[in-house]
Amino acid sequence: MAAVRTSPVSCRHHNQSHSLAHSNQQQLTRSAPVPLGSAMAGRACWRSLAVVVAVVGAAAATAVAEPQVPCYFVFGDSLVDNGNNNGIVSLARANYPPYGVDFAGGPTGRFSNGLTTVDVISQLLGFDDFIPPFAGATSDQLLTGVNFASAAAGIREETGQQLGGRISFSGQVQNYQSAVEQLVSIMGDEGAAANRLSQCIFTVGMGSNDYLNNYFMPAFYDTGSRYTPTQYADDLAARYTQLLRALYSYGARKVALIGVGQVGCSPNELATQSANGVACVDRINVAVRMFNQRLVGMVDQFNRLLPGAHFTYINIDGIFSDILRAPGGHGLRVTNRGCCGVGRNNGQVTCLPFQTPCPNRNEYLFWDAFHPTEAANVLVGQRAYAARLASDVHPVDISTLAHL
Repeated sequence: MAAVRTSPVSCRHHNQSHSLAHSNQQQLTRSAPVPLGSAMAGRACWRSLAVVVAVVGAAAATAVAEPQVPCYFVFGDSLVDNGNNNGIVSLARANYPPYGVDFAGGPTGRFSNGLTTVDVISQLLGFDDFIPPFAGATSDQLLTGVNFASAAAGIREETGQQLGGRISFSGQVQNYQSAVEQLVSIMGDEGAAANRLSQCIFTVGMGSNDYLNNYFMPAFYDTGSRYTPTQYADDLAARYTQLLRALYSYGARKVALIGVGQVGCSPNELATQSANGVACVDRINVAVRMFNQRLVGMVDQFNRLLPGAHFTYINIDGIFSDILRAPGGHGLRVTNRGCCGVGRNNGQVTCLPFQTPCPNRNEYLFWDAFHPTEAANVLVGQRAYAARLASDVHPVDISTLAHL
């Protein structure tokens, strides 16, 4: 599939008169899940959703097509964070140039030169605006979904702690629970809120940092010596299962689990652990695949045991393998170097403030030492939404999930 590089779409921003985040933005611990039907308090005013019309000809007007789903909620790490870490004391921030060099809004906190994978997915789902970060979202934006992702976050609580503040997956789930309570207040009825949430898309992409910023970082963590790769994958899967069940208990029904990609092929790993700077670090990729295999089993289990659940798995590892086998066929030329960075493979130090990036960003797989370019994110987002190969997803792609 030839690379399709979209121009960043200008995002319309609502007046942010009331933030949803409050003090729970930086919660790092998990609370016990509470069924959506339990008592939820709080009041919130909301503006009616505007009807968007397009004038056809001189005398007729037709309503613009609605998104395929009423809302889209995002959970994850720096691969999809779009600003939640901006107000956190952390080294894991990207709200400075040249990040966002190709994004209409400039640096926003996205760890890319432009669009992230979830930006692409939101466009393909038909949303006019990008899904806003929870940290600055307003009550009316909650109706169409928010992004809870936080750079350096992991499934395990301690993951990424050497980088400073971050919102672990359990903290993101807590923030979602708080948002659901506010949604019930906005809509005035728990049943209506539950019905709306059951139609929404949820994407959850966790695990990368549990390997890069935990298991394979022995200077800061002892998990690599306490667990075999198999044991560690089992531990992550058990913790992940519990938190995903909490999402389900708060109304999530259409959930896409984004697998962990080939982190052993990132410029940072090539720079620090590859003998020739070209060959991927197999021991990392093999360990990560053990976790991904468990995600497939989790999807099957959830779909079998949870009433009304529609979970699916997005095989990022497989999609990246396909791209790496024939990068030219996907419009890419450079796969082992960051477009912006310092040292070997531009991966020993990640992209620095105001550093001049490469000019041919659409030909690079990686933007910095760890994160893909917009060009790569477009490829991945398109295949997550509409699978090119049967192996891209299990059992369905996001476009199919949206219509279940």
